[in-house]
Amino acid sequence: MKVIIGLIAVSVLFLAGYGLSGAAPYLFGVIIPYAAFALFLAGFVYRVLAWAKVPVPFRITTTCGGHKTHDWLPRSKYDNPSNAVETFIRMLLEVLCFRSLLKNTKTQPGDDNKPVYATEIFLWLGAIVFHYSMLVVLLRHIRLFVQPTPAFVTMIERADGFFQVGVPVFYLTSFGLIAGLVYLLARRLFNPQVRYISLLNDYFPLFLLLGIGISGFWLRYISKADVIAIKELATGLVTFTPSAAILSSISPLFFGHLFLVCVLLMYFPFSKLMHIAGVFLSPTRNMANNNRAVRHINPWNYPVKLHTYEEYEEEFGELMKAVGLPVEKE
Repeated sequence: MKVIIGLIAVSVLFLAGYGLSGAAPYLFGVIIPYAAFALFLAGFVYRVLAWAKVPVPFRITTTCGGHKTHDWLPRSKYDNPSNAVETFIRMLLEVLCFRSLLKNTKTQPGDDNKPVYATEIFLWLGAIVFHYSMLVVLLRHIRLFVQPTPAFVTMIERADGFFQVGVPVFYLTSFGLIAGLVYLLARRLFNPQVRYISLLNDYFPLFLLLGIGISGFWLRYISKADVIAIKELATGLVTFTPSAAILSSISPLFFGHLFLVCVLLMYFPFSKLMHIAGVFLSPTRNMANNNRAVRHINPWNYPVKLHTYEEYEEEFGELMKAVGLPVEKE
């Protein structure tokens, strides 16, 4: 049911952009994109500031491997960092290489029903393919918003289209984006353990991203959208001078694609997709594990009026003697 609801929701959203854009092109081409970006920006900033305000009174770093002790004992610098430099490298590996995901293990029954632990290499590979393909696709889209096209975007396009097949150029990331999403969705559908813990807010963004990827693929390689008109619309949106005259010349399929992108922008700050910012603010990742080397004072501690045993005996000594309790002061 969760899968069906997510699929139907994305299908309805795409059909709304595809079918209603002809009657209200300015709404779907100008007003909704502006509103979506404003909500995305405000929600993103709000979530980051809310996380940043959460106090972290002690170190709760998630680590594995050897802790720093004596210099002659081996340790894991980047699994168990002890200073800011090692922590920075650890975060760099986490963000660029998904290192903790690579270390993630799955449990399955082996011989004699004994548990066997193995690395989920395909989960890591699927995540890498999807995220880097998404990054490259976003960078390639910069050419729609600026004129002339930046040199680094041209270089990325040449590298992405290295294995050119026909015209237009076939980009590897166009396939990688969809392939990575299909694998991640299939894993949730066919892995019983993952399916059991999956919620609607796990399936909906996958279907939403798939809808964006497939409609974008169709626009580029099959229906051949009017790129000049789309670029004029995009540059007009960026410069706050959108032209309503060109909206009628743009394919309804593009408006379906654009509306899904707008829905993703509006949904993004309130979803699990915010891990793109949350990873930088996670105290389990961004702190050095130096609890043994440095004394950390809890900033929440406040002066407490103590009642020592000497004071207690001074106050209740006679009563203690009366009931036969031993006292230090006679």
